[in-house]
Amino acid sequence: GERVLVSTATKALQDQLHGRDLPLLLQALDLPARTAVLKGRASYLCRHHLAQARHDGEAPWGGRHGADLARIELWAQATKTGDLAEVPNLDERSPVVARVTSTKESCLGQGCPHFHQCHVYLARREAQAADVVVINHHLFFADLELRESGMAELLPGAAVVVFDEAHQLAETASEFFGAQWGTGQVLDLAQDVVAVGQRCARGLADWQGQRERLRQRVSELCLLVGEGGAPSSALQVQLRWAGQAPDRVDAQTWAAALQAMVQALRSTLAALDCVAEMTPELAHLHRRTVVLLERLQHFVSPSQEGCVRWLNLAGQLRLHESPLDVAPALSQVWAGPDPEPGAWDEEAGVSASQARSWIFTSATLGDDAGLDWFVDACGLQGACTLRVDSPFDYARQAALYVPQQLPPATDTAHSERLAHWVVDAVQRLGGRTLVLTTSARALQVIGSVLQQRFVAGCGIEVLVQGQAPKRRIMERFRAPEGVTGHVLVGSASFWEGFDVPGDALQLLVIDKLPFPSPGDPLVEALGQRLKQLGRSAFRDHALPAAAIALKQGAGRLIRSESDSGVLVVADERLLRMGYGKRLLRALPAMRQLQSQQEFEAALDALTRTSTKDFPGT
Repeated sequence: GERVLVSTATKALQDQLHGRDLPLLLQALDLPARTAVLKGRASYLCRHHLAQARHDGEAPWGGRHGADLARIELWAQATKTGDLAEVPNLDERSPVVARVTSTKESCLGQGCPHFHQCHVYLARREAQAADVVVINHHLFFADLELRESGMAELLPGAAVVVFDEAHQLAETASEFFGAQWGTGQVLDLAQDVVAVGQRCARGLADWQGQRERLRQRVSELCLLVGEGGAPSSALQVQLRWAGQAPDRVDAQTWAAALQAMVQALRSTLAALDCVAEMTPELAHLHRRTVVLLERLQHFVSPSQEGCVRWLNLAGQLRLHESPLDVAPALSQVWAGPDPEPGAWDEEAGVSASQARSWIFTSATLGDDAGLDWFVDACGLQGACTLRVDSPFDYARQAALYVPQQLPPATDTAHSERLAHWVVDAVQRLGGRTLVLTTSARALQVIGSVLQQRFVAGCGIEVLVQGQAPKRRIMERFRAPEGVTGHVLVGSASFWEGFDVPGDALQLLVIDKLPFPSPGDPLVEALGQRLKQLGRSAFRDHALPAAAIALKQGAGRLIRSESDSGVLVVADERLLRMGYGKRLLRALPAMRQLQSQQEFEAALDALTRTSTKDFPGT
């Protein structure tokens, strides 16, 4: 009888919960509850920015990008929700998406001429009236950030909050309790300064000069870090920032580059100071500049104690600072603010003194009775825990195979040899294969080998993450057309939240044990912190994290009581090393195949129309 918020990890899972799971549940329970889905601003079309996008003389609207904009304009005439996920064949990575959506800083609010038809506003109003609202973790913490700043909250009051895929909470929270600054935001600001300045305040400032100054400072920063220029978006450079400057960067040169960027933003701010009150658009540009300047000045100062800093360079430069321990901050969230006596939340219909109920659920919260890995990280000591057995009969439905004939997982030849081994399995099974990789390099190597082997028209289509929009890849793999079999090679984002029930997926290959990257600055800092506390970085962080990730990836294989399939973990450390027993315990209790012959027999059984001959049945 209470209003409920359900928060999940991704927008795709939001759509699944709201469009498929909740309707089935409410029908089964015969409940007349109203449901709504609410996403962040970047998911909804902004009518104002769409009108501006077509007249943006410097935007890359030729070729594919021009087709994307035309597709959005046609869809915009009929959409009721404004959710860009509805646009057919739209690549979510297209630069057009950023130009037709708003941010917290660029939204004109009630001053927008399209405010009463605003899709974000209408979605929030619908959520306020619903009994069950499906959100995502990022939106939950963004709402928390707004409330703490004294601004109006986005989300409706609710007596019960359910976190699905809760194992991601601590990582998501670290983004919002930390700090970020990116050159992409500066370049967007530079473009808008010219567009809005020339339209609303022509001749009152050198808007072109402001843009070029900001662009120049961005280029200098990227050159300084990238040693010759910013890489493409496909290539990521990550640098530790433990001292005054990032690794490989001279401290004095770095400080000078940051100060030059500060001065460029101050110059833009001074130009906007004189015209900010002329129009709502100029006022919003002024606020955006203030926010970017404040965030950059945070990084000019030394890092806060208990935090770690690093840089990412992938198309744009991003500065990050995250707390090493978010448990204290999260425990405050779960406790909630101290209510005033007699206070009443009219939206939720409950007394403010009535505490919320928090429910955290996932298939991968830990492999111990107390779920300590999750509980400790999220500040939930003392919470009630419940472990529920899977409804699937893994001993009958699935088998595990660890091939011994491949090079060690640490060998540089491992990915290519694995790819050729997968070719034979795919031919035997006729497709129906998902390969999950632990690195971008392995994704490229394995995807390339498979695509060279299975050319167009051969009966097997190879889908590789990054070569098409994720949504399109997922839909094509789930519903193969005709007699074509499919192989999907995916990395991080396919390890969870990818649901393929039925025969479309019967062979799941994990290339290596998914240990956290030791070169990741956050992982490295966490390890150092554990050592200072007299604990083991491997035993207390890397190993539990690998167990969680391995179980999450393996969970893609069996999605219903009638599914069957084989899981391959192509890393002999699972059987050879002592810690392998801990990782095996994290996996469902499957029958282990002992030889290549048993593996091939299991694949042959899967190709038959009946699974009665599948090993273990």
